[in-house]
Amino acid sequence: MSKKLYITSMLALAMLAGCKKDVDTTSDPSLYSTSNYPTTLNDLQSTLAPCYSILRDQNLLGFNLIPKALSNATHTANSAYNGDASWNEMANTNLSVTNSYSSGAYTSYFVGVKNCNVVLAAADLYLSKFAKGEEKTAVDLIRGQAYFLRAYYYFQLECLFGESYITTAGGGDKMGMPIYNGVPTDLASTQVSRSTVRQTWDFIENDLKQAATLLKGKVWSGDERGRVSEWAAKGLLGKAYVFTQDWANARTTLLDVIQNSGKTLMPFAKYADAFDGNSANEFNEESLFELNVDPDARGNDYGIYGGKAYNSTTINGLIWPAWALGSDGTEGGAQPLGYGNEVVHDKNILRFGYNIGTYNLVANPAFSGTPTQNNPRLIMDPVYRAKALQVRAAKTADPRLFVNTVQPWIDQVKPDGVTVYPASKPNFYAGQANTYGFSFRKYSPVNYNVNDPSPLKAGANGPADAWNQYLLRMADVYLLYAEACKGAGDNGTALEYINRVKRRAYNLPLTAPSAVDYTSLSSTTSAIGDPVLGNNPLYYERWAELFNEGGWWYDVCRWRIGASEAAYFGTALNLTGAIQWNDSKSYTWPIPLAEINSNSKIKQNPGY
Repeated sequence: MSKKLYITSMLALAMLAGCKKDVDTTSDPSLYSTSNYPTTLNDLQSTLAPCYSILRDQNLLGFNLIPKALSNATHTANSAYNGDASWNEMANTNLSVTNSYSSGAYTSYFVGVKNCNVVLAAADLYLSKFAKGEEKTAVDLIRGQAYFLRAYYYFQLECLFGESYITTAGGGDKMGMPIYNGVPTDLASTQVSRSTVRQTWDFIENDLKQAATLLKGKVWSGDERGRVSEWAAKGLLGKAYVFTQDWANARTTLLDVIQNSGKTLMPFAKYADAFDGNSANEFNEESLFELNVDPDARGNDYGIYGGKAYNSTTINGLIWPAWALGSDGTEGGAQPLGYGNEVVHDKNILRFGYNIGTYNLVANPAFSGTPTQNNPRLIMDPVYRAKALQVRAAKTADPRLFVNTVQPWIDQVKPDGVTVYPASKPNFYAGQANTYGFSFRKYSPVNYNVNDPSPLKAGANGPADAWNQYLLRMADVYLLYAEACKGAGDNGTALEYINRVKRRAYNLPLTAPSAVDYTSLSSTTSAIGDPVLGNNPLYYERWAELFNEGGWWYDVCRWRIGASEAAYFGTALNLTGAIQWNDSKSYTWPIPLAEINSNSKIKQNPGY
């Protein structure tokens, strides 16, 4: 998708019925004409923009969904901020029916569904009334994108709000999502009951098959590189098959992507630099579908909140930025490169296999004069520092730890985009010896302050993120294929594709056996003291490889390991007491109260 293909709220409203008002004083002015829009291919193309740009809505990937909801629910992040009840509920995995983040996601994903239905209706109208014969191919490409995006939105809705996943034990007859296969024309047609889980997944899979067919062979280039492709559709279709344990179809579909898409795992050198705003890494050889982000919020406008650059960017980095040592050379004066509400939960550091414990501060023998960030009175114990550097050199901890995180005192950051500071623990951990205090690197500002209101300042973007977000990449496909092979009883192939992902993480050739290979599907992993991930390479690799990309919650729920996860992490900074996991309700989010009140046919999930 072009970086300039933005939605405006007026367009979304104008296209609600797939057309614009006809200037006809004899007709009802509250109705929309179906006779004069879209009349050109460009008109039709314009209806597609909202289908993409809703992804950057503040309720979705623009801000709230990953840092405030999913990263808290999975305890990828630990939140120092406890002034938001809905945020706290996410960390507690004990949601109310009015939780603002689950409600916002539900609403905005269905807006995405509506936007796609508008495009499909407009395409039908255009083909029937205005299209020239040679435009059929172009119209089909537009329809293919709309089918993919509608399936993508329903995929997210079903995983978050569906009553159950489908397993060998059943689940297909449980409550799925209300299915809207067109644009409602009156209030009565908005009153839709929930289809079954099986019907919902069938709808998703059918849309993806249509998308793959309509987009077959199309290669996007230039400013259109971000548009979805046949291979994005087949990759997501394979994922849907895995999530419904349809192992045979999953294997066939995912192997097709692996062998014929032309995509592969990017080399480690690129991988280590692929999540922090380097535009050279966008739409690379591993990416099947990614969210295009424009790192320019038009000054102090906060992108998604202001009117100057509506939905052009994301601001997740405000919540989980890296931390710099204070300008006074202390951890107590540490400064976040944003708001700094969240850091990496300490238990994740152990899970990556980091086994040398936490550090102490000692007097700096080189200190003299006035303390500054590069002349502190206290420094990390040099003995510990040497051990920490050896962990990296010898790769005794999973190297993805350092792709995903920023380590205090070892790593460096640039709060003003120019001056180098040692990384620090967050100031709320200052003086706490038994804390690791790692902050985020993946999808996090490390070399500029995301809260800086001066986009023309060196190294600054204004209050905006600088990185595209991967929504589907080949590492995910490899691990999904491994899971499908395991489910079908082909453990050898499953193990090989798990090992290919691990080899890339250790900067080794993908297809050659190596010393880091797992030897079985129950081999010991890097996850120290973890009763579930510690001896399950498939689970561990999905957790480590896709860390902080927003998908771990779905794996936790479909594998039903929520109780174990809650026990492993124990608690969070924004909670009092233990995480309140409840197997009878926590695996699914509640249908929002507002939806229950407005749709007389919809039913709530059990436990709410």
